[in-house]
Amino acid sequence: MKYFAVFDTNVLVSAMITHNSDSATVKVLEQVVKGRIVPLFNDEILLEYQEVLNRDKFNLREDDILNMLDLIIDNGCWAGRRATDFPFTDADDIVFFEVAMSKEGTFLVTGNTKHFPKVPTVVTPAEMLEIMGVKKDD
Repeated sequence: MKYFAVFDTNVLVSAMITHNSDSATVKVLEQVVKGRIVPLFNDEILLEYQEVLNRDKFNLREDDILNMLDLIIDNGCWAGRRATDFPFTDADDIVFFEVAMSKEGTFLVTGNTKHFPKVPTVVTPAEMLEIMGVKKDD
């Protein structure tokens, strides 16, 4: 079964800076490589990914950043936004939620579920893996 997901930027950052190859953020992105998760994105999301991943504090190599962006683009699909009237404390979070809401059954995978409305499709990376039935050694 294929799952559709919008990845909050913090998931990509966490996966790229961790030294733990068994972390949920790494494992959830492995599901993209395996073709089980199809990332949804739009130009605003890609720009945020690029801007955040290039921040000096993360000390990420340009090649690694480009590979991450290519992973999302090559394995995902562009999606529009479905307007919402949910209140957000950070306006930058709205696009992630609205793109996720544009396709029925799409998950928004984030490390900061408190930043988003409490709906069943807003999940942590570990919850996404559980939904998919992915075990630690998968």
